[in-house]
Amino acid sequence: MSSPDLTDSERQAVVEVLDTPNLSMGPQIRAFEKAFTEFTGLGHAIGVNSGTAGLHLCVRAAGISQGDVVLTSPFSFVASTNVLLFENAVPVFVDVDPRSGNINPTLLAEAARDLTAGGERAQKWLSRKGSASRRSLKAILGVDVFGQSADWDPIRKVANEFGLKVIEDSCEALGAEYKKRKTGTIGDYGVFAFYPNKQITTGEGGIIVTNDAQAADLMRALRNQGRAPGDTWLSHTYLGYNYRLDEMSAALGAAQMHRIEELLQKREQVAAWYGERLAEIPGVEAPFIEKFTTRMSWFVYVVRFNLWIDRDALAKRLEARGVPVRPYFLPIHLQPYMVERFGYRPGDFPVTEDLGRRGLALPFSGVMTEQQVEFVCRSVQIEMGKSK
Repeated sequence: MSSPDLTDSERQAVVEVLDTPNLSMGPQIRAFEKAFTEFTGLGHAIGVNSGTAGLHLCVRAAGISQGDVVLTSPFSFVASTNVLLFENAVPVFVDVDPRSGNINPTLLAEAARDLTAGGERAQKWLSRKGSASRRSLKAILGVDVFGQSADWDPIRKVANEFGLKVIEDSCEALGAEYKKRKTGTIGDYGVFAFYPNKQITTGEGGIIVTNDAQAADLMRALRNQGRAPGDTWLSHTYLGYNYRLDEMSAALGAAQMHRIEELLQKREQVAAWYGERLAEIPGVEAPFIEKFTTRMSWFVYVVRFNLWIDRDALAKRLEARGVPVRPYFLPIHLQPYMVERFGYRPGDFPVTEDLGRRGLALPFSGVMTEQQVEFVCRSVQIEMGKSK
């Protein structure tokens, strides 16, 4: 599906760490964090061992705890909901825009007002599976899906109206811009992730960015087993976690950040090749880019097929031709553990379910050639023809 874009400079950076006695919490993590404060213009960056860890620390920093309600999207990777469940918070889903797949700000505002007023829909949402009928609305966890920013101005307006913290899950959107503002910088806290299919990679890893100095200090302590400034090696002020990012991964990430503009441009070129060729194929929708997206940061390339196309059968035929593809995303609320815990049913979030039913991620990375893109698109066209 994807390949990381690595050069000898990245490999050498990792080897050089192995020639030192310091493999954790050393100069490389500090250099990596500095690269992100410079890139985002924010005051603090906290490196962690995954985007999930970063989101979890943001949940803790926001003071979200048992019974608190957080508005979020059902069209995302499961981690954006799981981090709320880790703290026994209550995720309340808001359906998404049918074109971008990002959370619908109008529905978000309606949900916030209904929850605050204790309306009929709120009672329905919060009475699932033994949840109390009234909860404290605490935060919004928005997601920048597939490398495109959510519509953050109206989202922030809702947050300001109801006094909510905003966690920006930009794990898929490093380098994207919303009205010329970098994603990850618009919420109270932003998180990026660096799995090998991301814009840059550390193998596994993530980073939190924020201007909140107090929250940054807390998250630095929590990632390191709860050790606050002044604690000795075996002293722990907080209940914390081992969410540290090792020095080898940080060195790889710092080297990749030196190439960030090159990496983003290479992905833009591959996306452009896809867009040109897919425009010639009836029945397939290329990704939609909003007017407020002043820069798309291509993470995956997800197309959608008309309903007359059997997406799953088409995927099997493409796999047989040597084209790896994946459904993207499967709705979070219909994951088995979410159905068991909250009693969700098909039809609860129809737009999310429609996008999940019709979406397919094609092979995508910055190292793909034009000939490879041509092969994928030609295969899609041939196999779609068999679906008629």
